[in-house]
Amino acid sequence: MSIIHLVVGDLTAQPLFTAINEETAPGEEIVVLKDILHVGPLRTDGIGFSEGRSAFWQTVSGEPSTPVVTDDLERLMQVSSRLSNSADIKIWFWMAPTPADVVAYFWLLHFLKKHQGRFYVVNINGLPFLDNNGKLFYPESIGHIPVKEVTKARKLARATLPSEWETDGDEWGRLLEEHSGIRIFEGGKRLKGAAIDHYDDLLLAAISAQPQKISKVINLVMSKHKVPTGDLFLQWRLKTMAEAGIIDLTKHDVKLGKGPEQDQPEETDPTGA
Repeated sequence: MSIIHLVVGDLTAQPLFTAINEETAPGEEIVVLKDILHVGPLRTDGIGFSEGRSAFWQTVSGEPSTPVVTDDLERLMQVSSRLSNSADIKIWFWMAPTPADVVAYFWLLHFLKKHQGRFYVVNINGLPFLDNNGKLFYPESIGHIPVKEVTKARKLARATLPSEWETDGDEWGRLLEEHSGIRIFEGGKRLKGAAIDHYDDLLLAAISAQPQKISKVINLVMSKHKVPTGDLFLQWRLKTMAEAGIIDLTKHDVKLGKGPEQDQPEETDPTGA
């Protein structure tokens, strides 16, 4: 029986790559999903899904000369075709308690519905593992699992239940209908939509009237508030606020701006003349 492991993010996949290579597991491979679907619009009216996601990340990158290509859907369709052509292949999706993983889970259920019974989930939410020092901890990402603990994690794999296909399978449609800018993880498999500028206030609170390094502000917000969007998205939000005159932004530094100038009322003659 062959297994195709699906995991979100190159860094997240590293323990799996290492463990599978060390075990020389025959018939197993890893397909990495590059996009983080909890950030940016999911509904792309008038254009294809991949084109819409690519256009969003192109805007965020701010580099028009360097094309951004988001093709997770095309690679997923290739995986789906392989399952259709071979009854010996199973899918294992590795899911941690992160918004990127939970949205990807709903996305996968939607597009792999015809492969019920062959879609397995390795869900580490709320489960303890041993770190490299032998201490108990609860990993917040698949990438945090030590290589030696991957074998333990593999035992968690279970086929998605018919009831889950019914309930969780409807969530992708709900997310599309909600059409929010970002999706916030609320525990379990719960997501809440929010506006694209949801984290702007956190960025503003970290900025002073004196110039600060952009990287310092972003790292502070990401670490203090556990913002899971990645630094590229937060850099784009800073650029957006700078364009609105809320902050002053240079290549490396940021500080509070004076804000848009207010129109002054016309002076009037108090005598009424």
